[in-house]
Amino acid sequence: MKHIGLIGEALTGSAIGAFYAVYDELGSGFLEHIYVAALQRELCRRGHDVARETSVPVFFRGERIGLQRLDMVVDQQLVVEVKAAESALDYGSKQLFSYLRATRLEVGLLFSFGAKPVFKRVVCRNALKADKAGHDGHDRTQV
Repeated sequence: MKHIGLIGEALTGSAIGAFYAVYDELGSGFLEHIYVAALQRELCRRGHDVARETSVPVFFRGERIGLQRLDMVVDQQLVVEVKAAESALDYGSKQLFSYLRATRLEVGLLFSFGAKPVFKRVVCRNALKADKAGHDGHDRTQV
């Protein structure tokens, strides 16, 4: 049986490993910005390029209406959203999906540093990502 890889499988695997390394050392209870700073350092230690607090434009009916700030973008391919508690998981997943819709990026990870470490992988393919081969650009999935 042939293995069909996930979008960004190697990158997301490395990022998830970094998440667990940070959680193993810090545990739960810190504010979000502490986890973001530690995660950035761990991702860089693993050889990744990390952009923090990246702003992306949001459009409504073709007009730019504002900017949205992303916690981090890894290797210009992966959006990472960090939450300090698992109570924010549902909202965080929706937030991450919206971030992906606003960019040309297709995969994101939500990391929750609550009482138990939890992550969610979110994938979004939309009109910004439609290819010339006829993909309609409306396949949206959350894993």
